[in-house]
Amino acid sequence: MAKTAEMKLLELMVLKNDISAVIEYIGKKENFQFQSKLKDSAAKDAEGEESLNIDSHFYDSLSKAYTELGYDSSLAGIKDCSAPCDDDRKKAADIIAAYTDLKTRIADAKDEAHKVNEAYKEAMAFSNLKVSYSELEHLSFLSLRIGRIPENQYEDLKYRLEGSAVVIKLGNDSSHILVASSKKGRFALDAELKNHNFVELEVPAEFKGVPESALKGLEQKKAEADKNLEELIAEKSNFAETHQAQIEKLLGSFTIAVQIEDVTRRLESTELVYRITGWIPASETENYMKGLDELTEGRIAIRAYEPFEVPSVMSGKEQVPVKLKHGKFVKSFERMIFSYGSPVYGAIDPTPFVAVFFTILFGIMFGDFGQGLFFVLFGILMLCNVIKVGAWNKFAPIFMAIGISSSIMGLLTGEFFGTETVLEPFAEWVTGLFGTPRAPILKLMPSADPKSIYVMFGVFGVAVAIGFVINTCGLVLNIINNLGRKRYAEALLGKNGLAGAVFFWYVIALVLRIVLAKHAVAAYDIIIILVSLFFAAFAEPFERALNHEKPLFENGFGTYVISGAVELIEVVSGYLSNTVSFVRVGAFALSHAVLNFTILTLTEMVGGPRSIGGIIVLIAGNALIIVLEGMIVAIQVIRLQYYEFFSKFFHETGKEFKPFRFELK
Repeated sequence: MAKTAEMKLLELMVLKNDISAVIEYIGKKENFQFQSKLKDSAAKDAEGEESLNIDSHFYDSLSKAYTELGYDSSLAGIKDCSAPCDDDRKKAADIIAAYTDLKTRIADAKDEAHKVNEAYKEAMAFSNLKVSYSELEHLSFLSLRIGRIPENQYEDLKYRLEGSAVVIKLGNDSSHILVASSKKGRFALDAELKNHNFVELEVPAEFKGVPESALKGLEQKKAEADKNLEELIAEKSNFAETHQAQIEKLLGSFTIAVQIEDVTRRLESTELVYRITGWIPASETENYMKGLDELTEGRIAIRAYEPFEVPSVMSGKEQVPVKLKHGKFVKSFERMIFSYGSPVYGAIDPTPFVAVFFTILFGIMFGDFGQGLFFVLFGILMLCNVIKVGAWNKFAPIFMAIGISSSIMGLLTGEFFGTETVLEPFAEWVTGLFGTPRAPILKLMPSADPKSIYVMFGVFGVAVAIGFVINTCGLVLNIINNLGRKRYAEALLGKNGLAGAVFFWYVIALVLRIVLAKHAVAAYDIIIILVSLFFAAFAEPFERALNHEKPLFENGFGTYVISGAVELIEVVSGYLSNTVSFVRVGAFALSHAVLNFTILTLTEMVGGPRSIGGIIVLIAGNALIIVLEGMIVAIQVIRLQYYEFFSKFFHETGKEFKPFRFELK
């Protein structure tokens, strides 16, 4: 059984002139985890001022340009990028200068277009005023007001002044108006205008409207300003298209530069030398050291330490980070492990067990050949990136695996998208090899046949048997892990040690003997069960003796007896519930068959699978089963893994290996 990957601690002494190249090497290799938390990134230099980095300026400017230019696609990555050289800085400066100039010209053009448009709008507002304003103003019986109001208030103002004043639009919109009322009503008029945010405009006494030539001149100027703005916007679009690749490459380079600078500021250092310590997989150590030596042309001091040579590890103050090594299929299940917690360094890797158990349990609980093929196809499309669902694409092998297991179970139960007739020829061919042909091979659908009850109990029996295997694997992992870490007390005693395992295994064997072979319970059966149960529940003083701890009864003999009695109940009930819990696997297998049967019945009620209504019911029903029940089954399988399998050996967690890598911000 494979254990977690062996790790080593590297100590690097790097000259100041080489530190940037070394950090770039570390970030690109993506297999080095700094030993301890780096200093605060805002740490200041010897003069007490924060280090200024010209590359940070380039990075900020390029990032802003990248966003403002509206690139739809995200950066592909920075694996092919390197820290910037002087030529990159010159290119970045040129691009930033060109883009800044373009932005300025666009801003000026927008400002000019806005001014011209406002002037044209004002002129058009007075184009309807053809009588001399002074002539109107001197009318003894009229009070006139010319000005602006918010467009959305025009109708309300006109309604409120109806019968007491006349409101006239002066332009094509409702923002510029002339209001006329009797002299005696001017105070009420002014009050109403004020309530509607009226702004009076100064109009020359002899003003008779805007001359036609002036209107045409303003219209031409407006068109020129709008055209200039459109051309600049087109220029910006062309700039974005022609410079995208270069900007992305430079942005990747300056991203690396900024992160190198950030790490450098946070390292331990003297005036000339930097010290870096971190964990690396042991299998990669030799090549890693050789690469660093070649990079610095021998100007680097490197020391490698085994975990047992690191004082902080031996004292328990630091945990060795845990890295798991898997192929693509098993690796897709790693997140399920780390979501629960990281295994302890040096322990047996549980991921392969999880991959196998998850696949088998899901297939049993979700057995349908057609629905299983859907999962397989969905997984293949995710693997080929035809379907992109973000971070979920890395779980494509899981979808393919559960699809295959569901399809195999579907072949046994004869279910194909809820129907039983499609797979009948296959079932008859298989069963015919061993006797009388029949279909399906394993009938789970509701049936009047009295033999179906035996099938149901058989499914439950298989589920419990799988539960026994999973529980056993958990106990074996716990025993081996503790023996490997020289924790003999935990390996031999307690409910999850050898004592608890013997109790569990012997009770199961005894039940099978009684049920299958009709054996009676013998005295030695009782002795073995009681002795193993005693060391599983009352293990405290024996554990302390093996660990050379005193006193043997830490909290007194009375407390020991009471806690042992409670632990006795816990051991018995725990193993019983751990076993019975797997009955749900059979229950979900049967419920899946019932759901398919229900969909099939509804299909027949609306005209059968060849009618339009039947097709709609079949598609909608199967979609509901695939999405909703698929999610419920997945949750149940994860629950069984966490509570029944992990609980046997996952008593403490380690630290996941998270190597330093350059990331796009």
